Amino acid sequence: MPPESQPDPFLRRLRWLTWALVLVVAVWYLLPWVERYVISLSAEPRAIMARGELAADEQATIDIFQQTSPSVVFITTRQRVRDHWSRNVFTVPRGTGSGMVWDKLGHVVTNNHVIEGASDATVRLNDGRSFQAALVGTSSAHDLAVLRIKVPFDLPPPVAIGTSGDLQVGQKVFAIGNPFGLDYTLTSGLVSALDRALEENGVTIQHLIQTDAAINPGNSGGPLLDSAGRLIGVNTAIYSPSGAYAGIGFAVPVDTINRVVPQIIAHGKYVRPAIGIGVDEDINRIITRELGVEGVVVLSVQPGSPAAAAGLEAARMNGGGDVIPGDVILRVDDTPVEDVATLLAVLDEYEVGDRVTLGLWRKGRETEVAVVLQGGAGD
Repeated sequence: MPPESQPDPFLRRLRWLTWALVLVVAVWYLLPWVERYVISLSAEPRAIMARGELAADEQATIDIFQQTSPSVVFITTRQRVRDHWSRNVFTVPRGTGSGMVWDKLGHVVTNNHVIEGASDATVRLNDGRSFQAALVGTSSAHDLAVLRIKVPFDLPPPVAIGTSGDLQVGQKVFAIGNPFGLDYTLTSGLVSALDRALEENGVTIQHLIQTDAAINPGNSGGPLLDSAGRLIGVNTAIYSPSGAYAGIGFAVPVDTINRVVPQIIAHGKYVRPAIGIGVDEDINRIITRELGVEGVVVLSVQPGSPAAAAGLEAARMNGGGDVIPGDVILRVDDTPVEDVATLLAVLDEYEVGDRVTLGLWRKGRETEVAVVLQGGAGD
């Protein structure tokens, strides 16, 4: 018999290397599965770390939201449009905003620009119920509007009223509203500045509160609250190149709201306190610059008005067409007035029937007269 042949040492090493490579590849592919299986055997929920009590300021913020959010409402508006081809009239969505329950009669306060141009408005409460709203009245000079809803039961409580005359820069504030339709959103910040003026649609709104609390489209008409959860303003506008939050928002102060809203509810409009004179900002700027004084030029005096009773003298023109200045109002009581907008804003702080003292520039000398404010044109 022939001797048994011995395997080639090279082939034997190659066979062992092949099996080793197969084993390595198998382990490489199987290891994750084995690892996952081993981990699954020992996987358990993590132990929960006890949180402890909420910080005092956190709890205070939660309390403010829980206390006030039921009084905040979500407002959607629609407007009528006419189809150019069929001439049919139909309504389409117009916009959204916020508002708040003002009293137990179902009055809702919001911004004038939220409902301006709308044919109808729907108010949705915190509990999800919706009601068709009736317009009571507006004041464009203050960007305020009052709606009314008829709620058969469980009307949310009116928002708590605070004061704005004693606000200080640096106070904490909270805003609740419906930015971008995201209902019942809470943001916080500080009073950044006071007594700001802002022009909207040709109307200058005075004495605004400036805040850095995040206010976005849809927040308009919602409440600005102090740290006690009291209403101190109605969010009305933002300053932003992009149209979204940029750190500067404005609110109508509650002292103004608490004076204007009752008049709107009672009369359907706001009646400005007035003294019965005619003024014009452009003409005023030219004449006061020529006279070298800061004030408001009386261009006309209404017969039978407080101004007429006090003997105010209006500007007139001579035969040559030159303007002969009459009285220039320098101040109301102790408050200086530099232009027409300031005079209107200062008078707006009073009520019809109040007696005020006007500081006048008359024929190169200063003098004073007293007038009793009358009701001016409705706003």
